[in-house]
Amino acid sequence: MRRPLSMMLVVAAVLAVLAPQATAEPRGPDLTWGKCPPSLIGIDDPRLLCATLPVPLDYRDPKGHTIDIQVSKLETAKPDKRRGVLLHNAGGPGGPSLHLPAAYAGFYPQEVLDQYDLVSFDPRGVGYSAPVTCGRTPQAIPSDRYFPFPTADGSITRNVEFAQELARDCVRHSGDLMPFITTANTARDMDRLRIALGEKKISYNSGSYGSYLGAVYATLFADKTDRFVMGANVDPNRVWHKQWALWDHGFELRFADVATWLAERNATYGLGATPDAVRAKYFELVAKLDAKPVTHPQAGPINGNLFRFIVFALSYHTVQFPQQAQWWVFADGGTPPSAAATAVPEVPADNPRASQLAVLCGDGGFPRDIQHYQREVNVHRKLFPLLNGMGTNIWPCAFTPGSAEPPVKVTGKGPANILLVQTLRDHVTPYIGALGMRYALGQRSKMVTVNTGNHGAYDRSTPSCATRAADQFLATGVLPARDMFCEPDSVPPTATDKVNPLLLNW
Repeated sequence: MRRPLSMMLVVAAVLAVLAPQATAEPRGPDLTWGKCPPSLIGIDDPRLLCATLPVPLDYRDPKGHTIDIQVSKLETAKPDKRRGVLLHNAGGPGGPSLHLPAAYAGFYPQEVLDQYDLVSFDPRGVGYSAPVTCGRTPQAIPSDRYFPFPTADGSITRNVEFAQELARDCVRHSGDLMPFITTANTARDMDRLRIALGEKKISYNSGSYGSYLGAVYATLFADKTDRFVMGANVDPNRVWHKQWALWDHGFELRFADVATWLAERNATYGLGATPDAVRAKYFELVAKLDAKPVTHPQAGPINGNLFRFIVFALSYHTVQFPQQAQWWVFADGGTPPSAAATAVPEVPADNPRASQLAVLCGDGGFPRDIQHYQREVNVHRKLFPLLNGMGTNIWPCAFTPGSAEPPVKVTGKGPANILLVQTLRDHVTPYIGALGMRYALGQRSKMVTVNTGNHGAYDRSTPSCATRAADQFLATGVLPARDMFCEPDSVPPTATDKVNPLLLNW
C-alpha cells in the first residue's frame, strides 16, 4: 500500500535530523588587505594587496603559539570569468614568494589571468613570515662553504667544521622555530590560506622545491586541489640528501650545453673551439684559482670552488650563459663582471640561507654518520669531477635536532589533476628525480618533458609543448592524454616572451 505523500515527507525530515551531519569547515580568520611591504624579489605591482594570516607554529597544538604569515593577492580584472585562486611558491626552499603575483601578472596568457586571482605568501620562516636567522652576515656564509665543495684533494674535514658551526648558530638564534619550519607545515599553512580566502579548492603553479611543496599539499589535502602545475620536479622519496646527490651527475649533463655554447663563441671568449677544449679549460681554471685566487672588486677572492659554484649557478638558464662567460674570462685574467649586492629591507640578511636550512633540516633525510659523506664524495668526485663530489657532501642538517614529525609520504591517491613539466638536462632538479615524482603521483599526473637543459620547462623564452600544455591545463583543466616528449619550438620567442620568474631563483 502506498503511503500518503505528507507522511513520506515527515519521515524524510525526521531521518534528515537523525542522520550524521557533515562537519562544516571552520571559518578562517578575516584577512585585512592593505599595502604590501617592500618587494624582496625586485618586482612589484600597485594592484597587489597583502594581509597577515595567523597560523599555529605547531599544528599538533593548534590552539597554542601562533606565527604570522604574510599573504598576497592580485585580483582578476574579469570577476565574471573568475574560477578561483592560483597559488605560487618561489622554490628554494627559502625563496621569498610574497610578490610573485606581480611577477606572474606579466607572464601568464590572458585566458589564465582572467580566471584567477593570483595569490602567494612568504612561507613560514621566509621573508616577512616569522623569518629565521642564524645570526650571521651573508659574508659569513660563503657560497663555496654553504654548498659543501670538498678541498681539491677530496677532504671534507673543512666542510664538517663549517657545517657544525653553522648548525650551532642556527639553533642558537632560531632553535625555537626551526623544528616547525617544514614542508608539511607550509602545506598546512597553504590550506589555512585557502580557508581564509573562502575557497573550496586552490590551483597551484610552482617548480623546483615548490614541486615538492605542491606534492605534499596534494597528498595531505587531495580533495582541496583544483589544477596543479609543477615544474623542475624533485623526487619526493629522495629528500633531501639523496636529491642533492643527483647534482653531481646532473651537472655533467648540463655542462655539455654550456661547453657547446662557449665553443660556438670561441671567437668572442677564447675559451676553447670544441666542447672538449672548453671542459679542459674549466679544470685548468679551477686548478689555477685553487693555487692563486683572483680578487673581484665586489665579490672578493674567487677560488676554484667558488668558480665551480658560479658556473653551476649560472647554468640555470641559457639567458645566463653570457654572464657566465664573463666570469670565465675574468678567471682567465680578464675584466671583472658586475656583482652588485641587493639590500633586503626588514629581513635578516642571512634569511635566504637560514630559512633554506630550516626546511631542509626540518624535512630530514641527512645521515648522521660523517664517514658516510666522505665515502660518497670519494666515489662521486671520480665519477663526476665537475663538482668534485659537492652534491653528496655534508650539510649542517647532519648536526641539527631535526623535525618534530616524519616527512609526508607522497602518494597518488586523489583526482587526476596534476601536470608535471620537466626539461631533460636540468642539473638542479635532474630528470631522474622528476621520474620519481611522476611515479609517486601515479595516475594523478601526466608529465611533459622538453629536450633542453634549463631549470624549468614552463618558460615563454623557450616555448614548447610544455608551455602550451600548462597554459591549456590552467585555462581549461584538460591534461594531456598521455606523457609527452618534445623538442623546443624552432620558432624563436618574441621580445615579449619572458623567462619564467621562478627559473632564475635558487
